[in-house]
Amino acid sequence: MRKRTKSREFALQVLYRMDVTKDPSDVSLDNFWLSQPDEVPEAQVKEFATQLVKGVEQNRKVIDEKVSHYAANWQLERMAVVDRNILRLATFEILMCPQIPPKVSINEAIELAKKFSDVEASKFVNGILDKIKLEKDK
Repeated sequence: MRKRTKSREFALQVLYRMDVTKDPSDVSLDNFWLSQPDEVPEAQVKEFATQLVKGVEQNRKVIDEKVSHYAANWQLERMAVVDRNILRLATFEILMCPQIPPKVSINEAIELAKKFSDVEASKFVNGILDKIKLEKDK
């Protein structure tokens, strides 16, 4: 598995943890890394995952507003926790990480949805992220 893909998986798991426990990123990241004794990530993997988690946390209001705007007939709080956090992660990348092509962020999000949610979730994620990308491209 590619390093950035692994970082995104870790970031998603930490964001999920933060959403459920309401702990801040520092606490959630520390607890997550401590719970991974069998899989000590490379420094690059850990660094990128941390960057993603902190970026989502710092920009969460803007990210949630953007996702809510395009999630027609869906309230953010009513989405599955994993789907909501996949959308947050990818939206952060699309809007605030110009070095990452939006197509990559969307494809990675779709794969995360397939792995951690279901096929229907991947279609849902794709639809919302495509709209966010199109708005950004204008």
